[in-house]
Amino acid sequence: MVWTGTWVAERLGVELIGDEALPDLLGLALRRNPKRAHLLVSSVLGKHVPQRPSVVYGSGLDLGRRVRALLGDEEAARSVVLGYAETATALGHAVADGLGLAPYLHSTRRPVAGVARAGGFEESHSHATSHLLLPEDPKLLAGDGPLVLVDDEFSTGNTVLNTVRALHERYPRDRYVVVALVDMRSAADLGRLDAFAAEIGARVDLISGAAGTVRLPDGVLEKGQALVAEHERAYEPGAVSAPGPTTARGGQEHARVALDWPEDLPDGGRHGFTPDQRHRLETALPAMAARITEALGGGAGDAERGATAGGRSASGVEAQPGSTAGAQPGSSAGGPRVLVLGFEELMYAPLRLGTALEEAGHDVRYSTTTRSPVLAVDDPGYAIRTRLVFPAHDDPADGPGERYAYNVAGAGFDAVVLVVDSTADTSALHAPDGLLAQLAAHIPRVVLAVVPSYTPTSTAEGTGGAEVTEATTEATTEAVEAPERSSMLPEPLRGPAFSSYAPEEVGWLLQDLSDVELEAPTEEREEAIQSGGAHYAESLPVEYQPSDRYQELFHAALETSAARIARAVGTVTETVLAERERPGHRPVLVSLARAGTPVGVLMRRWAQARHGLDLPHYAVSIVRGRGIDANALRWLAAHHDPADVVFVDGWTGKGAITRELADAIKEFEAAEGVTGFDPEIAVLADPGSCVRTYGTREDFLIPSACLNSTVSGLISRTVLRADLVGPNDFHGGKFYRELAGVDVSRAFLDAVAARFEEVGAAVDSDVKELLAADRTPTWEGWAAVERISEEYGIHDVNLVKPGVGETTRVLLRRVPWKILAKRGADADLAHVRLLAEQRGVPVEEVDELPYSCVGLIHPQYTRGATGADGKAVVSQ
Repeated sequence: MVWTGTWVAERLGVELIGDEALPDLLGLALRRNPKRAHLLVSSVLGKHVPQRPSVVYGSGLDLGRRVRALLGDEEAARSVVLGYAETATALGHAVADGLGLAPYLHSTRRPVAGVARAGGFEESHSHATSHLLLPEDPKLLAGDGPLVLVDDEFSTGNTVLNTVRALHERYPRDRYVVVALVDMRSAADLGRLDAFAAEIGARVDLISGAAGTVRLPDGVLEKGQALVAEHERAYEPGAVSAPGPTTARGGQEHARVALDWPEDLPDGGRHGFTPDQRHRLETALPAMAARITEALGGGAGDAERGATAGGRSASGVEAQPGSTAGAQPGSSAGGPRVLVLGFEELMYAPLRLGTALEEAGHDVRYSTTTRSPVLAVDDPGYAIRTRLVFPAHDDPADGPGERYAYNVAGAGFDAVVLVVDSTADTSALHAPDGLLAQLAAHIPRVVLAVVPSYTPTSTAEGTGGAEVTEATTEATTEAVEAPERSSMLPEPLRGPAFSSYAPEEVGWLLQDLSDVELEAPTEEREEAIQSGGAHYAESLPVEYQPSDRYQELFHAALETSAARIARAVGTVTETVLAERERPGHRPVLVSLARAGTPVGVLMRRWAQARHGLDLPHYAVSIVRGRGIDANALRWLAAHHDPADVVFVDGWTGKGAITRELADAIKEFEAAEGVTGFDPEIAVLADPGSCVRTYGTREDFLIPSACLNSTVSGLISRTVLRADLVGPNDFHGGKFYRELAGVDVSRAFLDAVAARFEEVGAAVDSDVKELLAADRTPTWEGWAAVERISEEYGIHDVNLVKPGVGETTRVLLRRVPWKILAKRGADADLAHVRLLAEQRGVPVEEVDELPYSCVGLIHPQYTRGATGADGKAVVSQ
């Protein structure tokens, strides 16, 4: 039998490595998704591949029984099971059934009016990332018993860890159990779970049905996107979601069955589902299955099955003679072949109806529709053979859009039982291009079964009954706000999962784009930026790896300047505490990633060493010309008093970011109605005289400016690109785990912190003097930059980068034209001169410069361009 991952593996070089059972459990397909190229397609999940209901349900039951054996009955009875929308809603419910003693809740992407949110989190690689938790009983997640988290696959672990971190902050507990059909973590991710457990002080177990990993070659995302584009173009004539030609009985009116769903019984775990409710469902299932059997009317014969198999595929392309698109093994020779088709998050109710039909002797398969866009290829070695495309029909909160049913058309089904909840029984479902019409075009008999959408009794009257045609969504009583925070945004990323800093030192309000190829050659980036074809934040420079000679300069600079930096750290921290600390409040340090992050960590260490203060510290993204990350500000406002927030950066150049922050805060507060953020930045060095709060106004070498990620927790510069960062996402960043062997982030921090005690007296004197002085910014640096821009014929202040730190960045990340060095400032410029020598950039000695040096980016750069002096740039 051909493995259903062969097609992708041969074209992209993707490898599935692990248990011998993996090829039987997983196939491969290609996502239409900018964040991840491949999709692991489970044959036992019941989402993309029709499978026997007993197999799908049994897989979850077995995992649940293993959890119960692990916990013991006493702990199992104290536990709560949490599943993930949309893919794992039925799997999580089956695990809860196998556990037998615990209530079940699944996350949802469907807000329900009047139901208070008990939290939320983000799934970074998904096409639809935001998850809500909407339990009917707000205390459901508040117990201290084990929390069992269930997903179909455990790959990086980001989603699960985000969930645990968010819930643990509000309701800490001693034990978590992670359950997945397959554990597909890479070698780099294997230690994250143990490290995370140690970080939060809890036990975290993992149970899976099989284990392995996916080996992805370099450039797989771009290659996958190109392959998808190529095949989508080939299928373009049939991309319109219109019905294909009818078969012998295709296109007939669908039948509608009255299930007599038990009154007030939830349709699934969106608001919680208890063991008692499971018993009620088990009791009612045989009668509901009998009603469906009656509606099927004895089914269709083999002749009809053959007629269907030769029909048009979901892509609109005629299937080739002998095609087995979507066919499953083991179909019965006699009696109708029935598909029970669920609807997005509504997976458990149709699954259990399918198991009841199977127990009654029917030849049944089960799958569900989905929001997830996947390429369809009619090839035996590809997991998604056909695709039905139809409009969303449940009035989704994120607006209209396409929905999909995979491996349904051309699979030889005689009948389909479509199970939806009453919220989704809308005119869009019944429209000419709707799902019912699509199914009728490919399958001889279509039966619609509507399960009443459950509305918690605390917010509205029950909606029991068999034939509810419109969902009850409006609350009739005011909902009580759940005690958990209601923010949809994820908790901050922390080390060691994201960055090499200790988890308590900084929380990154970023999304992890580590798996995305974002780097571009320096010259290519410079040309795109200066031509207006791209913004600098849309790509990343290739990480500069210093030579041995350059690393020696870094360590020598750190040794000679550590005390000077410690003094500046102490001075700026003590100034912040003197001016910003209030009774009952403490400053919240918010670094501007990434240059501000090491400074924020050092300020936090000073406050702890000198005063025993444990200051919260986060890192956020700010992008010149685009402003600060508004979602990060929303998160901060939801978790802290904005008046406590102190923005931190490494140094000022000409003051562009200072102005950018002030404008962005003003715009944010006007749009959000949130007030209290102070746009003032606290910096280590302010040679441009742009801020009031600083450690020094001297332009001296801060060794953290000499390197890139290897002195900043192995984190990239931040990324803001529309196809990767949506309106509800944090800006992005990458964690360069592969550079751990040359990481000096902690060495830098420790070297400076070791000098805190010896500079204490000098800091006290500096702070006393500063607090009494007039620190009004003079913007001297900005004036100097404007003068240099005109004097050197550049005519663009953005290409003039003043100060040691900014000049270093020019040499590391941009295409430099020349360096202006203040005569006599050699002590701080050894590394600058070395970099300039390596890149063939002239260094010009200048008098009366307010900075130690200034870096000039090549004006009007194109590859091979010459500057104002007629000399070509040499880049090595």
